[in-house]
Amino acid sequence: MVVRISIIGCGAVGSIFAAHLARLADVEVWAYDVNAGHVRAINESGLRISGAADFTVSVHATTRADEIPRCEFGIVATKSVHTRAAIAAAAHAFNDRSAVCSVQNGVGNEEIIAEHVRHVIRGTTFPAGHLVAPGHIAYDIVGKTWIGPFEPSGTPMILVSALADLLNHAGLATIGMPDARGAQWSKLIFNASTNPVGALTGLDHGAAAKFEPTGALFDALVDEGIAVAKALGITLHDDPKQMIRFAADAPGKHKASMLQDAEARRLTEVDFMNGAIVRMGEQAGVPTPLNRAVWQLVRGMEHSWSNS
Repeated sequence: MVVRISIIGCGAVGSIFAAHLARLADVEVWAYDVNAGHVRAINESGLRISGAADFTVSVHATTRADEIPRCEFGIVATKSVHTRAAIAAAAHAFNDRSAVCSVQNGVGNEEIIAEHVRHVIRGTTFPAGHLVAPGHIAYDIVGKTWIGPFEPSGTPMILVSALADLLNHAGLATIGMPDARGAQWSKLIFNASTNPVGALTGLDHGAAAKFEPTGALFDALVDEGIAVAKALGITLHDDPKQMIRFAADAPGKHKASMLQDAEARRLTEVDFMNGAIVRMGEQAGVPTPLNRAVWQLVRGMEHSWSNS
């Protein structure tokens, strides 16, 4: 039996997932993205991955969501600011036996996806890369993925396990768990410290982590995020400060995704990162002045682009 999977958003991370899954003989991958040049190159020459892995595969790619057939699974990998439009366009591909998993940054995406599909899987992932050219993605950082049921959707664990098995067979180390909030919040806190600092300073991750003033700011932002998670009763899966140090020692000069967005003058995911920590901190009675400051600064930077 062939399992059909739709990758919704084929930027760097989505393409890494699409390419690995497309190597499985029993999986049919559909890649949906609004980048017409990227989609055209994939259909003409295949999807190429280089760096941590090096191969090219054939993938059904389209800019038209209505071309996506019925799928057993969906993986949403768009920027968080595009979640609502992307899942609204692709929702027809999923029924009550399907499940859609977010592997996006930040928190709040699952709630949006659940407005359109029955079963939602909470996910967080660490593989990272960047677009080299249309149809070609550099696979910069290899990492694990954690997935679990999005609690309000009542998603059966059997669907989580089935998707985890497919991803593991495809070579993407994935852990299915009954509660993935701890893994998601570990990465949220990591991202909410490293991403805005990179975007505001122009420093790659290693340079920012090893420069004392910005390294200290990383730690202070992490402490606020940990305090909010604790107040919400979430036990972190990993230590965000150790995650920062590990990533700082990775080869190359990896730019945080928010820095890549800032350089391209694209809207960032800061509302789903620092903005989310601020909002949840307010609900839990935990002050988050540093997260609020960098949130406001990044929003101000975005505003400057429309006034320049």
